[in-house]
Amino acid sequence: MKIPYLLSIITWLPAVGGIIIIALMKKDQSSLIKRFATGWFALVFLISLLLFSYDRTLGGMQFLEDYRWIPVIGARYQMGVDGVSMLLIVLTTLLGLISSLSSWNYIQKREKEYYALLLFLQTAVVGVFASLDLFLFYLFFEVSLVPMYFLIGVWGGERRLYAAIKFFLYTLVGSVLMLLGVLKMYFLTQDTALTSQITQGTINMLAGPARDMVDNSYQQALLNGTGTFNIIYMQALGSVLPMGTMQVLLFAAFAIGFAIKVPMFPFHTWLPDAHVEAPTAGSVILAGILLKLGTYGFFRFNLPMFPKASGDQAYFGGFGVRTVMITLAIIGIIYGALAAMYFVVKRDGDIKKLVAYSSVSSMGVVMLGLFALNPNGINGGVLHMISHGIYSGALFLLVGIIYERRHTRNVAEFGGLSHVMPGYAAVFLAMVMTAIGLPLLAVFISEFLAMRGAFEANPRWAAWAAIGIILNAGYMLLLYQRMFFGNIENPKNEKLSDLSGREWSYMVPLVVLSLWVGMYPKTFLDYIIRPVNSVVQQVQPLYPFPGARPTESQRAGK
Repeated sequence: MKIPYLLSIITWLPAVGGIIIIALMKKDQSSLIKRFATGWFALVFLISLLLFSYDRTLGGMQFLEDYRWIPVIGARYQMGVDGVSMLLIVLTTLLGLISSLSSWNYIQKREKEYYALLLFLQTAVVGVFASLDLFLFYLFFEVSLVPMYFLIGVWGGERRLYAAIKFFLYTLVGSVLMLLGVLKMYFLTQDTALTSQITQGTINMLAGPARDMVDNSYQQALLNGTGTFNIIYMQALGSVLPMGTMQVLLFAAFAIGFAIKVPMFPFHTWLPDAHVEAPTAGSVILAGILLKLGTYGFFRFNLPMFPKASGDQAYFGGFGVRTVMITLAIIGIIYGALAAMYFVVKRDGDIKKLVAYSSVSSMGVVMLGLFALNPNGINGGVLHMISHGIYSGALFLLVGIIYERRHTRNVAEFGGLSHVMPGYAAVFLAMVMTAIGLPLLAVFISEFLAMRGAFEANPRWAAWAAIGIILNAGYMLLLYQRMFFGNIENPKNEKLSDLSGREWSYMVPLVVLSLWVGMYPKTFLDYIIRPVNSVVQQVQPLYPFPGARPTESQRAGK
């Protein structure tokens, strides 16, 4: 049984909690604020678990909501999720709860505003994943900048204002470029010469149960003399949009906005500063969720809306759009790994910067999988979003735990911690093993699928990417050796306390999830296979899916 307005409840309930904190609670009620916010996050997480009633056999967009909103421009309040966005929403609500719980001791000033901003941020992020109207998506996408800007700028480290402004300006520039692409796509939906070529079969393939919503959106747009912002209709428009300068420019407008969010090389320079200066919860949300707004954008928009540009390898002469994306992804994988290695070797290397640069490398794997443009690669890229959200969030939490005790993140300050913090050492080891792709843990299967898809597309891509994965194992193992092995030589580490009950409560679920994804990935792959296959069919209509009957073109060898 589907609950009415479920997506709206999950989206707006955190904002209601934030308003309650601001309106009804006093600044000196810090204990009440922390408990209320954490309980409210827990409530939203429990409600989000109802999304697992998603019908995997039916596929497509489900939990649909469609209402008139701004008829003068054709914008509608349309919500819906497929298996990919459903998993990302549940991951968002889980990390929101964990972030709130992890902040109890870390945040000691302006708790009222802090927890309200965390709740507002969750509303914006869930809205991004649930929107089926591009205008609504863009509003949520932009609003998500504001809470994170204040979280870094108010509760961050010594250089917090610099990091917050840099984060805001980078992402704002990308968003402005994307807005131009959004407007152009909107006007293209009014081009009857193009829209008349869209087949109902294409809409049915992309929309599934949402096909009536898509048809209604377009019919209402025709009646009102406007375009439509319906995302699925724009994806269908991509199937008939001719390859040329216009499609390449549109691809670039969206790609730059999303590439800054990922972040891809060379748009990554805001990330280390933002992570280092952000409070622990800010880093968890930033790495675990906000980076996924970029990769999700490529999956949801760039690939299906601009399929010919996504697969292009000749537009610029000896190379094409896809070549550029793959090259930047591989550079990001290797560069991120080398930069992370530097912060282990460096005498006063910052653990948080190491984890930040490892995210650049890991997101490169996601992008490589997506632009492999085959089911294995895209399945791996999407699953790696989930895997990275689990282990990167856990690593930032672990860094925050040791920082609360020692007020330093320098690798050289530690050594022999396993003697005094055995529980902490065990959890840290589990996350390090996850990060390097140990079999039976989350990253192994997602990296394997992404690399297999890359190898299927071009063996050289996989070979170059493998260098970064090898370096990843090197710096993670070296970090663990320097922090936990050997004798305690720094007297400040001799009496450190192990994980508390509250810290165990938010670390254990992430360890369990890592084991779950690694040991039985079918639970998660069953949700993403159908939407991934729809994207592959859009980008590569002639792709030979196993068990599928060959088309006339395939039988003819075309």
